[in-house]
Amino acid sequence: MKYEINEEESMILKMVDDICTDVVSRRAAEIDEQDEFPEDIYRLFVEQGLFSLAYGEQYGGCEVGMHCWVRMIERISKESPAVALMVLISAIGSDALVFSGSDEQKSTILPKLASGEAKICFALTEPRAGSDISSIATVAKPVEGGWKVDGAKIFITNGEVSDYFTVFAKVAQGDEMLPTCFVVPRDTPGLVIGRKEHKIGLRGSVTSQLFFEDMLVTPDMLVGEVGQGFDIAHHTLNRGRLAVAALSTGVTAACVEAAAVYAQERTQFHRAISDFQAVKFMLADMEIALEASRLLLDRAADAYMYGSSDMMKTASAAKVFCSEHAVSAARDAVQIFGGYGLCKDYPVERYYRDARAFTIIEGTSQVQKTLVAKAVLKEYAKQDA
Repeated sequence: MKYEINEEESMILKMVDDICTDVVSRRAAEIDEQDEFPEDIYRLFVEQGLFSLAYGEQYGGCEVGMHCWVRMIERISKESPAVALMVLISAIGSDALVFSGSDEQKSTILPKLASGEAKICFALTEPRAGSDISSIATVAKPVEGGWKVDGAKIFITNGEVSDYFTVFAKVAQGDEMLPTCFVVPRDTPGLVIGRKEHKIGLRGSVTSQLFFEDMLVTPDMLVGEVGQGFDIAHHTLNRGRLAVAALSTGVTAACVEAAAVYAQERTQFHRAISDFQAVKFMLADMEIALEASRLLLDRAADAYMYGSSDMMKTASAAKVFCSEHAVSAARDAVQIFGGYGLCKDYPVERYYRDARAFTIIEGTSQVQKTLVAKAVLKEYAKQDA
């Protein structure tokens, strides 16, 4: 089944395009330079209702299909992936609540996220548990009134500015350590916001450490049931991989446009460098990668919307393909710009720094390939049986 963007979604995408052209494009370099959460852009997005697009009407939202959502992320990312992360992390951080939260949690928190009154983040990654989420060491020990949580998280997007934290820990239950999800308000005693990480790319998207020091979480903070943490995390990661694929595709689109325009303006040997076959081939490779990325992202969005059995495989394939080709496109764009490609006066050096992160965040390329291979082997083993 193929999903078609409806008229309302087309209007939303047109509005996003106008905002990106008129505002985000002008602020992108400054946001990268300052490396601070762009409150002005956040407020503008709140006014335009962009955060509401991930939530149903019962929570004050105006939920759109996954195809519209990833195209919105792609368009914003073309100007600034850091700004796009601001939007997508709200959906990623609240995914556990949307699909596994209690009615009370949903009615209390989701309207605040839809209206932009509150921010949320997804706290899974740890110093010794990045791609291997089964190795998380954050522990929740049962105590009177709930659980005491101790541990640490790293590389948490929006950790510095969030009001709610979707936290994963292992609950000690007898001899077992059961992965479990909690949603924790910012003012919870024992929750400590650590330092902000200083990154080469995605600057302006604040990334922080978190510490839990005898943090008491109460039963109303439990998302789903004890022991469901990994299922909840995997559901969120599928959406996250689509989001990173969309971020990557946006940067690839930016590289194609910047390189094509510059190649026709820059002259060497009395000719525009776009006349040279070597440059044409680089531009062709970039455009082919862009078109293929969009097709694969569209296929993954179909799988997500219709609950396809190959959702994880398709999301991983889209994530690794789009992110690796964003890096290649950015590298070629820098090459076409020559020495100017290394200078901050031009945007392509920023595109390269931003793109490099996409092969790492939400699971490295190597992990995504492992997941794809595992799915393929399982599929054909079943056919042979």
